[in-house]
Amino acid sequence: MTKGPYAPVPFVSVVVVNWNGSQVLDRCLTSLSAQTFQDFEIIVVDNGSSDGSVDLLGGKWPRVHLEKLPANRGFALANNHGARIAQGKWLALVNNDAFPAPEWLEELLAASEKNPEFSFFTSCLLMGLQPDRIDGMGDIYHISGLAWRRGHGAPAALEPQEASEVFGACAAAALFPKAIFRELGGFDEDYFCYHEDVDLSFRLRLAGHRCLYVPRARAEHLGSFSLGPASDFALYHGHRNLIWTFLKNMPRPLLGRYLPAHLLANGLSFLWFLSRGKGPVIWRAKGDALRALKAVLRKRTRIQQLLKVDPSEISRILDHGWIRPYQVAWSNSLRGRSHY
Repeated sequence: MTKGPYAPVPFVSVVVVNWNGSQVLDRCLTSLSAQTFQDFEIIVVDNGSSDGSVDLLGGKWPRVHLEKLPANRGFALANNHGARIAQGKWLALVNNDAFPAPEWLEELLAASEKNPEFSFFTSCLLMGLQPDRIDGMGDIYHISGLAWRRGHGAPAALEPQEASEVFGACAAAALFPKAIFRELGGFDEDYFCYHEDVDLSFRLRLAGHRCLYVPRARAEHLGSFSLGPASDFALYHGHRNLIWTFLKNMPRPLLGRYLPAHLLANGLSFLWFLSRGKGPVIWRAKGDALRALKAVLRKRTRIQQLLKVDPSEISRILDHGWIRPYQVAWSNSLRGRSHY
């Protein structure tokens, strides 16, 4: 739907990236249409779907602005495309396999008003197939470059009820100021998908922005619906991109300090996936990450110019444990997950 010249400007732009989401997109849009806060537009960016998932949007969902890309250009590029045409002050990103509760957007906006010291906001994600379990309560970033969803797999009944600071926002259901998202260049499109939200959160952190976890902003999330969490595709992109994220963003005073942990984590993950018959995939992921080193270092030069906080502030928000990241990796492997 194209807005007329006198249509009011929405307060929020909700961007939903879709690729072959015929089994989930309708439920996602139904959840958005039921929001208690209604001053928003919906932009669906379709990544060249071949399953007919967007063919009937105009008839059933006239409120939706549909952008069709000719092929699958990746989650990062598609979200950036939606952000470029978004009209709202706020940019809400929602995966097509995420189903926000009616109060979701209202709770995020209320948190932004009550907590002006925070710039971007992340939701309480519940497992779509086990809504009594937590899928994530914001992202944790470890000194090694490993990242994971806070609280993944924990009983929802034990979820903290107070808002709290976290490293970053999981883009399955998150809220960003549009101007800041654009100013920082949005997601790194070279990532294609996986870790692009961790990378953006790191850049936001370097620029002095902080992330708040909002427990009352809830959404059910199936997670990796299109490709499956343990696919070779997910393994490749996740482990290539985690190297890029560390090398691009870690401030110089911390880079040397945490580089041994980064090398150890990559070495152990390589051996682990080699033992699981994934040697060719993990080898290609690590090799391609290093082959792009010159380009990554050029990006690093630009990114480090964003640094507006003391590196000790970055260190403060990182996870420093030596056991926890490997416990998370082991637990994820048992669930068939190959990425954070």
